[in-house]
Amino acid sequence: KMAGAAAAAAGAGSAGSAAALWSEVNRCGQNGDFARALKSVNKILQISKDDVTALQCKVVCLIQNGNFKEALSVINTHTKVLTSDVIAFEKAYCEYRLNRIENALKTIQSASQQTDKLKELYGQVLYRLERYDDCLAAYRDLIRNSQDEYEEERKTNLSAVVAAQSTWEKVMPEDLGLREATYELCYNSACALIGQGKWNEAMKKLQKAEELCRQSLSEDSDVTEEDIEAELAIIHGQMAYIMQLQGRTEDALQLYNQIIKLKPTDVGLLAVIANNIITINKDQNVFDSKKKVKLTNAEGVEHKLSKKQLQAIEFNKALLAMYTNQADQCRKLSASLQSQSPEHLLPVLIQAAQLCREKQHAKAVALLQDFADQHPANAAEIKLTMAQLKIAQGSVTKACMILRSIEELQHKPGMVSALVTMYSHEEDIDSAIEVFTQAIQWYQQFQASQTRPKSPVHLSLIREAANFKLKHGRKKEAISDLEELWKQNPKDVHTLAQLISAYSLVDPEKAKVLSKHLPSSDTMSLKVDVDALENSHGATYVRKKAGKLTGDSQQKEQGQGDVKKKKKKKKGKLPKNYDPKVTPDPERWLPMRERSYYRGRKKGKKKDQVGKGTQGSTTAGSSELDASRTASSPPTSPRPGSAAAASATSNVIPPRHQKPAGAPATKKKQQQKKKKGAKGGW
Repeated sequence: KMAGAAAAAAGAGSAGSAAALWSEVNRCGQNGDFARALKSVNKILQISKDDVTALQCKVVCLIQNGNFKEALSVINTHTKVLTSDVIAFEKAYCEYRLNRIENALKTIQSASQQTDKLKELYGQVLYRLERYDDCLAAYRDLIRNSQDEYEEERKTNLSAVVAAQSTWEKVMPEDLGLREATYELCYNSACALIGQGKWNEAMKKLQKAEELCRQSLSEDSDVTEEDIEAELAIIHGQMAYIMQLQGRTEDALQLYNQIIKLKPTDVGLLAVIANNIITINKDQNVFDSKKKVKLTNAEGVEHKLSKKQLQAIEFNKALLAMYTNQADQCRKLSASLQSQSPEHLLPVLIQAAQLCREKQHAKAVALLQDFADQHPANAAEIKLTMAQLKIAQGSVTKACMILRSIEELQHKPGMVSALVTMYSHEEDIDSAIEVFTQAIQWYQQFQASQTRPKSPVHLSLIREAANFKLKHGRKKEAISDLEELWKQNPKDVHTLAQLISAYSLVDPEKAKVLSKHLPSSDTMSLKVDVDALENSHGATYVRKKAGKLTGDSQQKEQGQGDVKKKKKKKKGKLPKNYDPKVTPDPERWLPMRERSYYRGRKKGKKKDQVGKGTQGSTTAGSSELDASRTASSPPTSPRPGSAAAASATSNVIPPRHQKPAGAPATKKKQQQKKKKGAKGGW
């Protein structure tokens, strides 16, 4: 455009110096030397400061040199000359490159004529504003009404819009019928598949995109292997993300670190990879996470990523602050996030988690309750968290009250099961039955309005309620539930059997009447080949076949059977010196030390010589002073070999209490062991 304007001005110029300058501008523009062309344009403006063509050329030169602020300043300074009709595209483009997206949109919409260039820029602006539906319509219109060498780029942008819809808005992408001949198209298609959760298919698309990228770049001799790896970085980043989603965190972490080592120039890519590494680390490897956070704070990141990506990074910063015990920083970040997105759940959950780490559970519950009151649409998830906190504090009943206040979940089988389990733990059977009753009533009302038969969930709840009532002794209530089930399906033998079992405990006559409805044993008999079942691979017992037994073995087994039949129970053995004339000792079941006639152990000769005084001293006449040796006291045990004499005395000790003949030897061994122990003690 600049070269054409310069040529026209040169034809109309009257002065020779101006014509020469315009020729220089034209030549430099064709050669791409816009810095030199700008010098010549400035000289022309010194001659004619309000020359529209010269001002346009100056703006173009500044844009080509990347001086967008200066170009926009020139446009705004000469608004009288450079009207919106003349320079709308250049102004909008400068605003777009300066990330003033809203201003760029206004400039495009205020233009009187919508040229193809403005439409192209309009599509880019809508994409940056995340207005994907409008952007999709704009690119479709461009592709339909344009025929030039940029058709492939427009298709690539169109596929990028579809991928963004699938990823951020969870919209099912439509088949655009685009031939994936370039690696950009393959990459965008893979992103759309990731948004749908089709990770394996997305990985195949990314591998194809990597292959096409290598083929495309290897054809250029000036491109090095490092340049190829840098271009492949974004593809490898998506591959690592899929690995992370699949739970292959080690492989994902390795690939993420390889990309960071390449030091790509795309700050957006580095920020996303650093954030994903932080999510893998969680509360572990905190030092590495702190280093990676710096990559997310790089300049220009906010203009490279979508709003949801930036929001996710901020959430992870707050969580990292919580894990590193930076309570003030965590509160500051979560409060900022809550002000930006008042209805979002994560900020308030992070604040509650931080309060719990500080042992302030009551404040955490109050914070969650305030949020639930202000945002009823998100109250369900918040109340579930509140219930979890109450359970952690041991307040199970209060947790049940919170869960029952979630109206949209009261009838769900999972919620009913949780409440019944918790009430059973608290032994509140009435409340548990009430939960069943409310859920059953909800299904009854819902199905009455829908004019449908009872759903399997409804019938399952009735059955579970009946089983629960039977378990806890509520037989009459259980019977009414079972009767309701049997009415719904009279052929259900299992329900009928339960009903008969319940009635047998309350009304046996009714149970007999109902038992007539049971099918006969003939109809319920199963055709089972017992031999085949016993000989099957999984049988634990296999019957021996009679044909394999020989005659001798049969006689042997039969003989063993006869012996077993004649075997009788043996009588208990009595002691050898048992005397049936002697009355058994009534204290025979007490320990020896607790019996009335116990006088201690009989002292041995060696023990008699050892005194109880100081070391080495002896006590003379200890045997004379031993009261156990007097005639008035009964003997502690009979002497070996004197059982007949002992039985004739009046103070007889029963045979069960007499020590065996080998007792003295045992006592001697014990004394030797004690002696050894004493010697070792020294």
